[in-house]
Amino acid sequence: MAYIQVNNLTKEFTVRKKKDGKLLREKSVVHALDHVSFEIEKGELVGYIGPNGAGKSTTVKLLCGILTASEGEATVGGVTPWKNRKEHAKHIGVVFGQRSQLWWDVPVIDSYRLLRDIYRLPENQYKKRLEELTEALSLGDFLHTPLRQLSLGMRMRAELGGSLLHSPELLFLDEPTIGLDAVSKLKLREFLLQENKAHGTTVMLTTHDMEDISALCSRVMVLGRGKLLFDGSLQNLLYKYDTLRTVRVRYHSGGALPALPQCTHTAQEGEVYVITYPPKELPTDRMLALLQSGGAIAEMTLHERNIDHMIADMYREMAL
Repeated sequence: MAYIQVNNLTKEFTVRKKKDGKLLREKSVVHALDHVSFEIEKGELVGYIGPNGAGKSTTVKLLCGILTASEGEATVGGVTPWKNRKEHAKHIGVVFGQRSQLWWDVPVIDSYRLLRDIYRLPENQYKKRLEELTEALSLGDFLHTPLRQLSLGMRMRAELGGSLLHSPELLFLDEPTIGLDAVSKLKLREFLLQENKAHGTTVMLTTHDMEDISALCSRVMVLGRGKLLFDGSLQNLLYKYDTLRTVRVRYHSGGALPALPQCTHTAQEGEVYVITYPPKELPTDRMLALLQSGGAIAEMTLHERNIDHMIADMYREMAL
């Protein structure tokens, strides 16, 4: 039996229509989640992605027990989240990138002590876990500092520490790296991989950042307009929908762009050539070899398609 089982999960909201900024008596039903089904095994690290309004946060709230399903079923570790909220809360951790579970005006350690009491952690278990997390997340420098005085990167590390104090079996991460600098992102990703490996923590990651997905998740689920559009490996997702790549190249003096196949499109921004090409027709290694034949390269960057473009292709394919 899978650790997370979701079967035809549906969530409807009734909203009043508006006209000229005024609420009308007439109401309509919005399907935030529309008969979604999937399974997640214990210890998996899964990316759950899609555009704003796709239903990602609704799914997380249902699996946390915050919302009750309109139709369908969901169990986490054999428990229905919205029917057994107190018991379920002992086994999950949640980090929302733009919301805090810690107290704004008190030192981080005081928030941790309160969480210790909320989860009724034995003192020896709490101290051991706190030492673990302090070392892994480098919390020592600011444990006694109020949350409001911390940088965004420090706050996110503190939030992660708080969500993991009780060693949850399942961790929900909603945009955990939003607004973080490159160094903080790398440290956060490294920690999550270590936590997953060391403790077998199941992680469900919702994000718009494909670098987070690439670094952390081998499996990806894509949601759009409340429907599950794709469930499989990241490699298969990119192969099917990442149909265009863009390479930017600038040559040293004496270099020049060589003749390229007709499937490419070239533009120029000053000394920089911007070339778009389909990797299925022109493999990247061949493309790079062609560019190198033009002379000594001063700089070159390669960009994959934005996730929003890939999802737009899915919409067109599925006539959504």
